Amino acid sequence: MPHENAAKQVKPSDLINIPSLVSSYYTLTPDMQNSTQRVAFGTSGHRGSSFKNSFNEQHIFAITQAVCDYRKAQGIKGKLFIAKDTHALSIPAEISAIQVCIANGVECVIAENNGYTPTPVLSFSVIEANKTAKELCDGVVITPSHNPPQDGGFKYNPPNGGPADTDATSVIEADANKYVENSLKGVKFVSREEAMKKVQITDFITPYVKALGEIIDMKLLQESSLNVGVDPLGGSGIEVYKKINEIYGLSLDIVNENVDPTFSFMSCDHDGKVRMDCSSPYAMASLISLKDKYDLAFANDPDFDRHGIVTKSVGLMNPNHYLSVAIWYLFQNRASWSNSLKIGKTLVSSSMIDRVAESINKEILEVPVGFKWFVNGLSDGTVGFGGEESAGASFLRKDGSTWTTDKDGIILNLLAYEITAKLKKDPGLIYQELEKEFGVSYYERSDAPASPEQKAKLKKLSPSDITSKTLASEEITGIYTNAAGNNQAIGGLKVTTKNGWFAARPSGTEDIYKIYAESFISREHLAAIQKEAQQLVLSVIG
Repeated sequence: MPHENAAKQVKPSDLINIPSLVSSYYTLTPDMQNSTQRVAFGTSGHRGSSFKNSFNEQHIFAITQAVCDYRKAQGIKGKLFIAKDTHALSIPAEISAIQVCIANGVECVIAENNGYTPTPVLSFSVIEANKTAKELCDGVVITPSHNPPQDGGFKYNPPNGGPADTDATSVIEADANKYVENSLKGVKFVSREEAMKKVQITDFITPYVKALGEIIDMKLLQESSLNVGVDPLGGSGIEVYKKINEIYGLSLDIVNENVDPTFSFMSCDHDGKVRMDCSSPYAMASLISLKDKYDLAFANDPDFDRHGIVTKSVGLMNPNHYLSVAIWYLFQNRASWSNSLKIGKTLVSSSMIDRVAESINKEILEVPVGFKWFVNGLSDGTVGFGGEESAGASFLRKDGSTWTTDKDGIILNLLAYEITAKLKKDPGLIYQELEKEFGVSYYERSDAPASPEQKAKLKKLSPSDITSKTLASEEITGIYTNAAGNNQAIGGLKVTTKNGWFAARPSGTEDIYKIYAESFISREHLAAIQKEAQQLVLSVIG
């Protein structure tokens, strides 16, 4: 059941104390004997909170030195672009990172006017720079994505512009922990004053916005009379939407221009916490309430790598539903795209995508959870679209060349605008048409408790560990511990039938495992899959 405060504006008494949070960043010291206070790179970099001793100055000094070491080992000598979002810990972390980079002789570039830079803009900037740079450039994104206001995050993007793979992050993580364990011995840093004098500044946003016509039909948007609302949720891309209005003469109605590190304007998420999740109907309650005011509305999380689409027809679209529509539209409305382009999806995304792909005769590339698995395909132009169920995706330019290799919530929002303007119906209505053609999807993610030992067992499962022949009265057609698209370990298990599937994965941060499940028969069938999934998993992990 949702928390009593879910979908209600956060109470003043529940707002975090920003001075205390920032003070903790500088004054608290992590206990390296406590696993929760060590550097840990998940699917989206290192995340933590200074209140919990998991995101403090020592962490960022150490991680940045490890990044500098990694760059040197890889022969990366170009500029390091640094992006930050609007979380309170992002500014202190940016300064710490610059202190270390300057001391290591690394040229750092940050946004002008001490501004904020969305994740996709950073990815775009790295890719564009490397087209002409004599030395390879790379980047860092300082963001915990949609996580609560007290959290911080630090992510490395190599010269391909996308999130680093485990070959890089495992080295950076290990080296960073050694530096913290040794009281930062070997970490170089200069004073804040010297660091800020030597850092370079640039306008990241204008080149990105000027290039949008290469991926979105901006002329069509200019000619459209649609009334479109935008809620940046206090994130890093407010200036992007302002620049879009300025350059293209659009009249996007930015309903909230506030940047407030407490995120006091947010509606609480399902658990009563403040979380800037633009795919959550609870967190998005304020924008959903405006759906009848606009023909279309959309939002982003703080680093703008996720999208949230609100339509008159259905309100907030389920991310899986919108990904299906976006794929259906793009592969039929990008005349210059190669016929051999693949559709990238994570293995926990809806099978509606598979049904759409089959109908338009396109091959699916199914990969483990994590956008890093799409980077190569988006880089070499073999994957036209890469998306994941958590509302993150990117796709190629109209000519089939690379746009970004990280998730881009801005272009996914603008694509909804293009679709609505061109087809004279919003993506919600289009998805209803897909349901009539391919069936109704019943999809849900649920959590179940698991000890560290059980989580470790789940990661090591093999298909032979599952002895059942059926799932929810249907014959099992596949049991996977490696993704079908690239044969990489999924860190769990996926079981499929003709009309349903489930996947179970351990959480990287909590003592739970996640069960993703889908049925194309009924909600009751979905419940049966979920029940049997939990029983199947428990039968082998104890």
